[in-house]
Amino acid sequence: MAITHVAHVAHVAHIAICVNNLEKSLDFYRDLLGFYVKMQQTQEMLNRPGSQSDHMYQSTHNHRTVANIYMNESDTVPFLVLTSHPDDKIEQNPIKLDQVGITHLSFKVKDLDTTITKLLSSGVKLAGDESDFRDENGNMRTFFVYDPDGILVQFE
Repeated sequence: MAITHVAHVAHVAHIAICVNNLEKSLDFYRDLLGFYVKMQQTQEMLNRPGSQSDHMYQSTHNHRTVANIYMNESDTVPFLVLTSHPDDKIEQNPIKLDQVGITHLSFKVKDLDTTITKLLSSGVKLAGDESDFRDENGNMRTFFVYDPDGILVQFE
């Protein structure tokens, strides 16, 4: 029996992350991780499709700040969309790896040891102890840090 697909998904277009402070998040993603900001603006929310829907937003907002950030200078996908609602209180409860939802972002890097050293020296908080991520021979295959909002970010 043939399966009929409702949609043929070509690729992930973007991943949106609601943040408390856009500038602090840009300090992390742009300045430390090397993402490129392609668009940054304040948008009025009143007439945006779905912006007043309690199915998509926990509360109504008058405006938001948004930045589209890319891993390189070309328009590659997927890209990250960072949004903040600077005049409103946003509930802050990042989830852990064993909770329902998108649990973390993961990035492939050339050199884990150099990356962890530079991130830690820049004040980024490691999600655990460095020894948690090393095997019995001292090798590291992956590690996790927290972004400015406590969202887990993995490097491998």
